[in-house]
Amino acid sequence: MEKKSENMIKVTYVKSCIGYNKNQAKILEALGLKKLGDCNILPDNACVQGSIFKVKHLVKVEKA
Repeated sequence: MEKKSENMIKVTYVKSCIGYNKNQAKILEALGLKKLGDCNILPDNACVQGSIFKVKHLVKVEKA
């Protein structure tokens, strides 16, 4: 059996979450982003897309 390769996306933390809802800071940590400028490569699935939607004003998303 071949493993199906998933599309991957690169998420970069570009704007501070200070002054925003504290839940958004927790979402950023769940995505693996702790400091400004951090980036993480994640699978492009519904769960990750939903998390990114909630913090779309704080991150930059591109194909990996």
